[in-house]
Amino acid sequence: MSIQSIYLQSVLKRFEIHRELGFKTIQRLNKDQLNWQPEGAPNSITMIIKHLHGNMLSRWTDFLTTDGEKPGRNRDQEFEEDNYSYEQILQLWNEGWDCMLTAIRALQDTDLDRTVFIRNEPHIVIDAINRQLAHVPYHVGQIVYIGKMILKDKWESLSIPKGGSAAFNKAKTGN
Repeated sequence: MSIQSIYLQSVLKRFEIHRELGFKTIQRLNKDQLNWQPEGAPNSITMIIKHLHGNMLSRWTDFLTTDGEKPGRNRDQEFEEDNYSYEQILQLWNEGWDCMLTAIRALQDTDLDRTVFIRNEPHIVIDAINRQLAHVPYHVGQIVYIGKMILKDKWESLSIPKGGSAAFNKAKTGN
């Protein structure tokens, strides 16, 4: 297996992990909670999902052949409040992820050193992927953190709970 194939598999694995973290958080919340905004007017989870959706569709539709900032995208609108149903929020989540992951899965090893453009700025494909690999987990982390703020003591850890490292390590190693 080539290093390029290993890289693409690694990227897909990392993205799938973050998709699952975000999805598990979304599943725990209702529509009102998804639209809740912390003090100081930061973004709600719904706004973050709208932004990820817009970003993913813009970047990954016709990825190799068109600029990653599509003319029809209205980025500012992604941060406006909407009255989406829970189902519409999930649809945005899945549509964005499906677009991005389908485009990445379609890449060939020989595509990785090609040049693509994002806002007229040239990037080799690896850099465009890495840019997304930094952007998406940043926002998924926000989604998880807001979910924890909302659920407080009802939050169930998505990884190793506080104080649970020794038990986790023991279960993994059998020691």
